[in-house]
Amino acid sequence: MSGTRTPAALVLEDGRVFRGTAYGAQGRTLGEAVFCTGMTGYQETLTDPSYRGQIVVQTAPQIGNTGWNDEDDESSRIWVAGYVVRDPARTPSNWRSKRALDDELRAQGIVGIAEIDTRTLTRHIREHGAMRAGVFSGDALASTDDLVAQVLASPPMQGADLAGEVTTEKPYVVAAEGERRYRVAALDLGIKSNTPRQMAKRGIEVHVLPAASSLDDVLAVEPDGVFLSNGPGDPQTQTHAIELTRAVLGRQVPLFGICFGNQILGRALGLGTYKMRFGHRGINVPVLDADTGRVAITAQNHGFALEGEPGQRFESPFGAAKVSHYCANDGTVEGLRCEDVPAFSVQYHPEAAAGPHDANPLFDEFVTLMEKSK
Repeated sequence: MSGTRTPAALVLEDGRVFRGTAYGAQGRTLGEAVFCTGMTGYQETLTDPSYRGQIVVQTAPQIGNTGWNDEDDESSRIWVAGYVVRDPARTPSNWRSKRALDDELRAQGIVGIAEIDTRTLTRHIREHGAMRAGVFSGDALASTDDLVAQVLASPPMQGADLAGEVTTEKPYVVAAEGERRYRVAALDLGIKSNTPRQMAKRGIEVHVLPAASSLDDVLAVEPDGVFLSNGPGDPQTQTHAIELTRAVLGRQVPLFGICFGNQILGRALGLGTYKMRFGHRGINVPVLDADTGRVAITAQNHGFALEGEPGQRFESPFGAAKVSHYCANDGTVEGLRCEDVPAFSVQYHPEAAAGPHDANPLFDEFVTLMEKSK
């Protein structure tokens, strides 16, 4: 790890303080402290817009070994509010590495902390739930009471409307690879780069649209399907996206949603959402298909979930629907299927980079849905 070892502190809203050394930029940052269990893929994690407003704690003890490259970003920038690691690499070692992780964090102004007991911190979050926190270093360090007061003055994640902060400002198109077979309008609530890339591989021309796009904007694409992306914040705040989804369902346009998009579809169908205790964030979450019992190991990043039970069938304003998938660890809703309109969604990430890839065929299912509707 380059640079001088400067004292830093991670302060939780319940008063718990973890002291370590500055990592990345120095100063102050506030957000919700959450932990990510991924053993790899830290660059994809940091550039995932779904982490907007969150201080990410890496449970893997050694971070930064492969440095930072110019190929694996999931968006145009790092989105996390802050970064917490235990044992940062002193020197990166990988043939694709262009610079050290802490250099990139510093360049993008991401305040972090290293050399703390992330295992104890993770257990604390598991027991008490994800909570507001702050990372302070350099001139931002003050008395503990003052730091806790700053954390308590910060906004909570529940009720946070963040999709508008991460969405694209202007529409753009990702061309299909080879012959164009379908055209999809993708609502960008915090989309990751690998999502349109996976669709493009299947001959889909992807029109990525801002979160505030109207139904007319969507229909102007003349889409064969509509995609609802992942994204940050509380799904209850997404009134526009929910109403837009209902309008799309009413027109029988094939629809596929992932992560935040799963919650948007669920709310459009009449289900409620709630804030989870500490959420699912990692690349090893087991999901069960309620009909077949088949298990997929999935990548996930969410702190909210849909209300419902495994295999539950319910009536919606658009006909019958069911909870198609659920988490093997805690039974939370992991997928929805509509039976009377062409729509489905999952809570996990079929585009997952750096993996796993068990769920990747869901993009093929989307293609099949569009093919049938044609």
